Amino acid sequence: MTTENIVVVAVDGSTAATNAVRWAANTAAKRGVPLRLASSYTMPQFLYAEGMVPPQELFEELQKETMDIIEAAKAVALEVAPDIKIGYTVAEGTPIDMLLEMSESVSMIVMGSRGLGGLSGMVMGSVSAAVVSHAKCPVVVVREDNIVTEESKYGPVVVGVDGSEISQKATDFAFAEAQARGAKLIAVHTWMDMQVQASLAGLAAAQQEWNVVEDEQTKLVEELLAPKLEKYPDVEVEMVITRDRPIRALVEASKGAQLLVVGSHGRGGFRGMLLGSTSRALLQSAPCPMVVVRPTK
Repeated sequence: MTTENIVVVAVDGSTAATNAVRWAANTAAKRGVPLRLASSYTMPQFLYAEGMVPPQELFEELQKETMDIIEAAKAVALEVAPDIKIGYTVAEGTPIDMLLEMSESVSMIVMGSRGLGGLSGMVMGSVSAAVVSHAKCPVVVVREDNIVTEESKYGPVVVGVDGSEISQKATDFAFAEAQARGAKLIAVHTWMDMQVQASLAGLAAAQQEWNVVEDEQTKLVEELLAPKLEKYPDVEVEMVITRDRPIRALVEASKGAQLLVVGSHGRGGFRGMLLGSTSRALLQSAPCPMVVVRPTK
């Protein structure tokens, strides 16, 4: 199936979705591609017994409410990027089904972390969790507290690099985003979990070998990034090679960033795993919008 170069954003009138619209509009403008607003409605099942046909007036009312949400989101998007082209999709059914179907033919889906049905205090809603886990394209999650500021508006793009195949795909995505945004790329690689615990016998030995291991890891990352640097010579790159836990290092590097890019699961992830522990934790705690890049197959 041909992929359409378009940014899709899910809208439902919630605060998180409105934040997602702002971010998506800015991204569409920087990429020079259209924005598509996507919303859905479902018939309340409790109102009608099985086999009963709801009146047409109810369908029309649901459609009108959904179009009101679309129009409000369009106004927000045009405030951010007045010149972008905006379309919309309205579907009857669940938002999960709608977005997963759209993910097969678009380049990016942007969504709030939880919608109007989200429980108070819940960071990730069921819709965003399902779409991130199963979508065919990269999915950006924008939380309610991911407010775009003057600092973050021009901040870097951050990517986690661990040498895995999916990490390479995430790095490709991050370089393309950094170039489109005219932003610096920060490539973060941690080595404590991978090296010290696996190959060094105890803390004393680890302390003696840390400098050696860090040099080895720096060379590894340089080799991983070399083809990307050749492809994107205009992107300024900062490497962060640190003896730390991946989650903590990525959260620290992402403060003031435009976007954090991670693979759905990195080195050590089980075959068939939908989301790794690092990506799941970062969806809850990242200080900026985060995109999860999944395997092609």
